[in-house]
Amino acid sequence: MADTNEPVITLRKVTAELGSRPVLRGIDLTVRRGEVVALLGANGSGKSTAVRSIIGQVPVTGGAIELFGTPRGRFRDWARVGYVPQRTTAAGGVPATVTEVVSSGRLSRARFGILRRADREAVTRALESVGMADRAKDSVDALSGGQHQRVLIARALAAQPELLIMDEPMAGVDLASQEVLAATLREQVAAGTTVLLVLHELGPLEPLIDRAVVLRDGCVRHDGPPPKAVGQHALPGHDHVHPHSAEAEPVRTGLLS
Repeated sequence: MADTNEPVITLRKVTAELGSRPVLRGIDLTVRRGEVVALLGANGSGKSTAVRSIIGQVPVTGGAIELFGTPRGRFRDWARVGYVPQRTTAAGGVPATVTEVVSSGRLSRARFGILRRADREAVTRALESVGMADRAKDSVDALSGGQHQRVLIARALAAQPELLIMDEPMAGVDLASQEVLAATLREQVAAGTTVLLVLHELGPLEPLIDRAVVLRDGCVRHDGPPPKAVGQHALPGHDHVHPHSAEAEPVRTGLLS
């Protein structure tokens, strides 16, 4: 049985730059098996850079990153990791059907790059989980923004990852798709998937969040219970000081990103 206390993601004093501009200034972050952690913060706080550094898209200038206890530079079992980038065209401008895009997420588990019956079934289940099975043969060019996002999530789920990293999955997505995505994530969490989310606001995902990590200017300013937006605290721009934050700095619960 898996150790529920096992670190799945570990960042120690991680620094990173974009165009010689410091973006991460010594990040410490641990996500343990089965946790759902939300990464919050204003624009430019380093949220997306942090998750992109975890998967190797942004080189770090200092510190250490581990995945499943292995230094990221030596980590090779990427089938264990599902990544959903910020909303983009699902096929990257290449003509493709919904099934083709989602199937590409299964290649990391397919033998010799050939999709067998078990792989095709996993693709079908992924499409069903995001409510897109009826659009399987459609071109992704015909999809709405919310449907694009569902396809990107299905692509990540097709490999049946143990760790799911999602960068603003709810951004610019209609309410119906938000509810589908929340239900999909509930299923993944119930199955034991570890999740790290970059979020603009907690929204319908709030009941699933175990911990919130708030970044400001590339530093962790809060790591603990998610900020609660209740009553006037829900108003945009309202500064709410969280006494459990180490520095008791105000967190703008209405404008987190």
